[in-house]
Amino acid sequence: MPTPLTMEWRIVTNGDEKRIKEDHDIFEITFDGYKLFPIDETVEVVRKPGSDKKGVAKVVKLVFENQQTICHYQLISLRSVN
Repeated sequence: MPTPLTMEWRIVTNGDEKRIKEDHDIFEITFDGYKLFPIDETVEVVRKPGSDKKGVAKVVKLVFENQQTICHYQLISLRSVN
């Protein structure tokens, strides 16, 4: 049975991201299934599908294992209400 692979142009966090390197604003998020993101290109970050852009990030690392994608991204800019 083939394993589905989807190409993504935005990171949808659903609030599940976790910061792994504070000094470089590096975050990690795990997705079910295999998702391919452009590496070293900027992508939008949104909290939920269809919501407004929360920020802009650059994907720095992708790991595919156990039917999951682990994505490390650097937050470049954050859209804040403050």
